Amino acid sequence: QVQLVESGGGLVQAGGSLRLSCAASGNIFSISTMGWYRQAPGNQREFVAGISSGGTTNYADSVRGRFTISRDNAKNTVYLQMNSLKPEDTAVYYCNANLLPAGRSWDNYWGQGTQVTVSS
Repeated sequence: QVQLVESGGGLVQAGGSLRLSCAASGNIFSISTMGWYRQAPGNQREFVAGISSGGTTNYADSVRGRFTISRDNAKNTVYLQMNSLKPEDTAVYYCNANLLPAGRSWDNYWGQGTQVTVSS
């Protein structure tokens, strides 16, 4: 059974940094795009950053220059380094991946989410 497990969330003061990790586990044949989304209370889930299997990245305008996405293909893990955090970055952050489980078809998977709270 495929799972995406996030870690690294927490409480930080404005201007601080956090690093999120998301590890994909299970019998996985291949992973293409991996990414991060977030959802603040009362808001829809929104795209934060994405990275292809080849390392091409893209970012939401609101985080570009402050957040950095990276991945370790050998570990099936994606990271999100978040610097210069702002109170408006407060949200539940979700990992997302398009992956091919062994013996199955390509599908899209979500992690359970990790809370990031930035105090002013």
